Amino acid sequence: MLHSDIPQLSSAPVFLGVAGWNIRREHADRFAAEGTHLQRYASLFNAVEINSCFYRPHRFSTYERWAASVPDSFRFAVKLPKAITHAARLVGATGNLDRFLDETSGLGAKRGPILVQLPPSFAFDSQLAGDFFAQLRERFQGDVVFEPRHETWFGAEADSILREYKVARVAADPARVPAGAEPGGCPDIVYYRLHGSPRVYYSAYSPELLEQVGRRLEDSAVSGARTWCIFDNTALGAATGDALKVKSLLLEKRGILC
Repeated sequence: MLHSDIPQLSSAPVFLGVAGWNIRREHADRFAAEGTHLQRYASLFNAVEINSCFYRPHRFSTYERWAASVPDSFRFAVKLPKAITHAARLVGATGNLDRFLDETSGLGAKRGPILVQLPPSFAFDSQLAGDFFAQLRERFQGDVVFEPRHETWFGAEADSILREYKVARVAADPARVPAGAEPGGCPDIVYYRLHGSPRVYYSAYSPELLEQVGRRLEDSAVSGARTWCIFDNTALGAATGDALKVKSLLLEKRGILC
């Protein structure tokens, strides 16, 4: 069944998927039998998070080819390179930023949020944050989601800067501080990033937690927020199973059969 059966709640869809489109053997029979890995993945999900661009660049033509291979309603979230977030620590990175935006523009209208993830040691600096997000906003007007991991980013001042530049703070699991489990910043987009718990990247989630995720996604979409949920517990393939379970839960709530 094509991913168009993912429920469209109110005026805002739920973009649901996995970090990467690798299909493990145990899930293979759930997807379309033919096509590239991405095309088969897109037969069930309407979104994916590209993490490989965090480590290395991809050509404009590569992004263009990926975009051409999926349905019009499909969206790609793209992770900002570590050369910007970890090496340069957001300073003096305009060249790398311009290059990244040029490359990912190959996705066209299917380019979704830019994900900015900071290292856990990166503490809040109001001047630095304002300067970086201003530079980003001069170049890119689409959705930006932000995953800080140092406790100093979860106060009122940081949240005010995120709202000023229309940047949404990711709701992450596991969260390093309690506030990290909740969306923050700009309320127009809500982005859940679920890394696996108790063992990060490995553990599958319990049915009870997935039920809770489904309720949160439905509430967010009904509120009109552009709503994303990406499972990043990919090390042993749990992400695909968890995402499919949440999809089924959303479909059941809407009275739609898979």
